[in-house]
Amino acid sequence: MMEKGGRGLSCRAAVCGIVVLLCATAFSCSLAAEFRRVKDGDMKLDGSLCSLPRSSAFELGVAAIAFLSVAQLVGTTAAATTMCASSSKPGKPVATGGRVAPVALLALSWVCFALAVILLATAASMNSGQRYGRGWMDGDCYVARNGVFGGAAALVVVTALLILGLTFVTKTAAAGSSTTACARRDAACTTTIRVDAATGASPGQPGGRSKQ
Repeated sequence: MMEKGGRGLSCRAAVCGIVVLLCATAFSCSLAAEFRRVKDGDMKLDGSLCSLPRSSAFELGVAAIAFLSVAQLVGTTAAATTMCASSSKPGKPVATGGRVAPVALLALSWVCFALAVILLATAASMNSGQRYGRGWMDGDCYVARNGVFGGAAALVVVTALLILGLTFVTKTAAAGSSTTACARRDAACTTTIRVDAATGASPGQPGGRSKQ
């Protein structure tokens, strides 16, 4: 029993470590992209046409999306697997109230993840290079505003915290359901023993009849 609990604890620690590492990398890439992005002064004009050079913020933004996506999939998949495993075990029912917090954290993590990806993808595409007559949209050149990559970095942090909270809450809910099931079994055993004691029954003598 202790070996099984230790294995579960090590798996949770491994998942948390992977999520923290990947999200920290995505956060660093997002912050670096904020300082490497193209600015208004980099724009070149040729009459009514404009162009912007390619910036390393494009590669950094793409890398941040990749690392954040892997972290989101690893964290939410592990939490969902734990939830399904704990609810499918016989004799270990999970109360409806115990599922509210994990489901809410799961939904919030995906919302924050989607917003971070949208910001990163949009800002990164503006830094991929815009040629004369072929701007970012309708031939016009667009520059990512100050704080777009920084806002994405903040959402990366929020997403990481939600994933870690989801992992903790999921494990707590599973442990709570296991404790409830054990308590119910102990109560049933206690009731059986009391009934046997009241009737004078013993395991070797059904009905409490003794041999004369």
